[in-house]
Amino acid sequence: MPQLGTLKIGTCSWKYDSWQGLVYSADMKKAQYLAEYARQFDTVEIDQWFWSLFGADKVVLPDAGVAEQYANAVPDSFRFTIKMPNSLTLTHFYKKQKSDPLEPNPHFLSPDLLQTTLQNLEPLQSKIGALLYQFEYLNKQKMPGQNDFQQQFEKFAQHLPNDLTHAIEIRNPNYLNRPFFDWLRDLGLRPVLLQGYYMPNIVETYRKIYPSLEKAVVIRLHGPDRQGIEVESGGDWSSVLRQKDSELETIVKMIQHLRQRQVNVFLNINNHYEGSAPVTIKKVRDLLERLPG
Repeated sequence: MPQLGTLKIGTCSWKYDSWQGLVYSADMKKAQYLAEYARQFDTVEIDQWFWSLFGADKVVLPDAGVAEQYANAVPDSFRFTIKMPNSLTLTHFYKKQKSDPLEPNPHFLSPDLLQTTLQNLEPLQSKIGALLYQFEYLNKQKMPGQNDFQQQFEKFAQHLPNDLTHAIEIRNPNYLNRPFFDWLRDLGLRPVLLQGYYMPNIVETYRKIYPSLEKAVVIRLHGPDRQGIEVESGGDWSSVLRQKDSELETIVKMIQHLRQRQVNVFLNINNHYEGSAPVTIKKVRDLLERLPG
């Protein structure tokens, strides 16, 4: 039997006090959470460095000291997926008012900013599973079209180090076509498949484009209603609030198909998906155990 691709399952962040009794002991200090988390899970998504763009002259990048703390807290086999700073991926600044004019972000796809970010992440380098470049929905004013995006990113991709895995998350449903995924593959980039928000179901997308996927894929499970589930949870992420059992079954089968094709998978699950990422992970593991081969 051919060897399966690897599968690492974890959550989007780990800093939730409401996981005490579920992941952490009741008296554990927050500084100890990551080390305890790594005893149960083998990957996690770091999202704290994504929010980085606060003005043309105010960009906050990852802290090398914090990166070193995280690296020291987990075993050698553990892997981080890291959302890269949005100062790299935002074409324009966020508007304060809808009527405000668009203001270009001078740091968009900046090789210099990339280099500084990578230098600050060096303490984590041996434990990086993938670097995630998340792009917002790109309307015609921000990006004329798919070809324009690809051409601009190709220039940036020349500066990406080959010894790291770089994964692209695009939030334009019309980009999710075979030419786009072929383009990613040909550049040595990996896709992020996002479940949630207004994006199409990842299993439906996968059925259309799976021959283009190789080596590695990042799957992120979010729900369609972030604000609603945050109100419903009241900040308590210890139990399922919106059950998605049938959807999970199809996603797990998709993951198994990827692994049978020797594609390595990072599965990052957000509390916003069902209400409690650790509980959803237990469901995923139970489903995997019941699958043949």
